[in-house]
Amino acid sequence: MVNTSLKLKPRVDSLADRREFLRKLSRSAIYRDYKKAFTTATGLPLALNITGSLDLEWVGEGNKSPFCALLANSNQGCAECLKMQDKLEREAQIKPRTLKCFAGLCDSAVPIRVGENVVAFLKTGQVLLHQPNDEHFTKLTRKILSLGTRINLKRLEEAYFQSRVLSPDQYRAFVQLLSTFASHLASISNAIMVEEKNSEPEMVAKARRFILENYDSPLTLNKAARAVNTSSHYFCKMFKKTTGMTFTEYLTRIRIEKAKNLLYNPNKRVSEVAFDIGFESLSQFNRSFKRITGATPTGFRKNLENWQPKLRVI
Repeated sequence: MVNTSLKLKPRVDSLADRREFLRKLSRSAIYRDYKKAFTTATGLPLALNITGSLDLEWVGEGNKSPFCALLANSNQGCAECLKMQDKLEREAQIKPRTLKCFAGLCDSAVPIRVGENVVAFLKTGQVLLHQPNDEHFTKLTRKILSLGTRINLKRLEEAYFQSRVLSPDQYRAFVQLLSTFASHLASISNAIMVEEKNSEPEMVAKARRFILENYDSPLTLNKAARAVNTSSHYFCKMFKKTTGMTFTEYLTRIRIEKAKNLLYNPNKRVSEVAFDIGFESLSQFNRSFKRITGATPTGFRKNLENWQPKLRVI
């Protein structure tokens, strides 16, 4: 589990706090960049919802399923979708959950936890884990008609057979990517909560970019300070005030998140991962990885191999 007990612990207890967290998180560069990368690479939709705010706005986002969009436009179909989203959030309080709706499409929710609280969910899905066929659609049609749904069945059939199809292994990997990203968002929640719109000093923004571009090389506080044309003392003070983390802690967390992505490749040795992301020794990498994630790099990789989503039909 990622350690989020930083000095400036954000308050996200109330609905208002969670809404403010969501507002800042959705506007942050890291979320926008990741969302663009995820949706482009996977072809799946990605949405960010606070807990308890059930809506189907994400159905209308990029890479949406035409089939889900049609159902959401009908009262009965919308009710069934909201029912599923409610159940999905209730079951995803501790770890990611995947549910299969009555139509056979899968949706997933990944919790973002700050301290003891689930403050938001990353959601994706609207995919089939099997090839659509006439038999499945016939059963689906009976169910839809039994609900009293008024919908153009011809259009629905066309949309159903256009549904995105993934193998269980592919979809499992995509959900795991979201889980890793959710952990990273939780780890930088302090920076997100204390950051006001357009209030981040240009020096800090420039330093973040410099770190992301050079994390895999020997990088020191003095070198970062020189890159943004300021003294080491002032840089250290402003960076901690803005991000809630020291330069060293921020750099370490960036490296560990990059390491998680590299560990998905079973052919890459842990020692290779350590040196690829800028650590000077394997022991230092192992200590930092366990401190931040709660697991050793080897243990983290083993958990990836054993991870299986629970699919349940409601």
